[in-house]
Amino acid sequence: MEWYWAMALLLGTIMGLMALGMPVALAFLASNIVGAYVFMGGMNGISQLLDNGFGALTRFSLVPIPLFLLMGEIFFYTGLGERMFNAIDRLLGRVPGRLSYVTVIGGTGFSTLSGSSMGSTALLGSLMVPEMSKRGYKKHMSIGPILGTGGLAIIIPPSALAVLLATLAQIDVGQLLLAGVIPGVLLAGLYIVLIWAQTRIDPEAAPAYDVAPLAGREKLKLIAKDILPMMSVMVFTVWGMVAGVFTPSEAAAFGALGVLILAVIFRCLSFDAMVKSVKGALRVTLMAYLIVFGSATFSQLLAFSGGSRGLINWATGFELAPLAMLAVMFGVLLILGMFMEQISMMLLTVPIFFPLAAQMGFDPIWFGLIMLLGLEISFTTPPFGLLLFVMKGVAPPGTTMHQIYMSALPFIGCSLLLVLILVAFPGLALWLPGL
Repeated sequence: MEWYWAMALLLGTIMGLMALGMPVALAFLASNIVGAYVFMGGMNGISQLLDNGFGALTRFSLVPIPLFLLMGEIFFYTGLGERMFNAIDRLLGRVPGRLSYVTVIGGTGFSTLSGSSMGSTALLGSLMVPEMSKRGYKKHMSIGPILGTGGLAIIIPPSALAVLLATLAQIDVGQLLLAGVIPGVLLAGLYIVLIWAQTRIDPEAAPAYDVAPLAGREKLKLIAKDILPMMSVMVFTVWGMVAGVFTPSEAAAFGALGVLILAVIFRCLSFDAMVKSVKGALRVTLMAYLIVFGSATFSQLLAFSGGSRGLINWATGFELAPLAMLAVMFGVLLILGMFMEQISMMLLTVPIFFPLAAQMGFDPIWFGLIMLLGLEISFTTPPFGLLLFVMKGVAPPGTTMHQIYMSALPFIGCSLLLVLILVAFPGLALWLPGL
């Protein structure tokens, strides 16, 4: 069978089943069974494929996923995140657009600790948007920073999605996590510059209001009590990976333990919070593991049927420059993000894009980070970006989808600018992993 017919059979089965409403992971599994029967010799091929899929679930590199998710869920449900936000809010005083800055600074910290874009957006949306609306902030000043900052959870470690991508692409998990540190901080800085520009252009977008001043001793107390303990968990996990003291799996375990200890110290750990945290982490973990199972077998089928090799030969036959091919792959991610959620996109693109990237001579860690940024941008790509609907769910009544779309666009522009910076200066992503 020609490679394009093999690709049409596999991808067509997936798309058809998804169109009928079947969950993505199950659609992939069904397509894999059909492909194994056709390309690998009937029932024996199916048996071999299932054995390979279960083998993929025994990788040690998957261990950080449930631990990072549990870490974020505990941070969210125990109220530690809200405590940190309140402290940053009081420290900034009368800065114009103060609550927008609070969103970016506090949201970056929360994204770092949670690793969940949806969790970060839900917390920030329910916590900050009503307060900013009460203070007279325009929609783009309240909603935009939250949508932008929510996506930071994808690239700043610890990121469960980065762990999943590294596992699917079979690249080093720790190096991909570290690659996101400097770009993530840089992206947060671009957001801050954008907010400053917006307040300069339209001061009425974020009206000033009186705030009780804090003495120097009170500021130090707030930092020491409500900010440093939370941020120390992130610093400790990243430092441990950079210094080689422990693996990403061990870093995830220490991070989850650290947040649990903080919840005990601040007396905000309850049985109800733990039940919700474990349920939330378990639900996403099971979905992620089913995704890994489907993706591993799908990649093997693409190779066995000749589909991946045929596609690579076809794509490289156009003799596009490497950067032009990178632009095409990035554009595919943005288009898919309008209609699909991120894990589904990874399932479809990783088995195809990473072999293409290797053919073009791209560094796999750098390319993995570029893919993560594409996923981050697609989270807020109109009309169907997932975070747009999360924001709609927590925004005040009367907020329209058009307002949410327009609020997201400037922050999407910042992310695209970061992609261009990383293309021009790849060392920003590769310096920390190189240590």
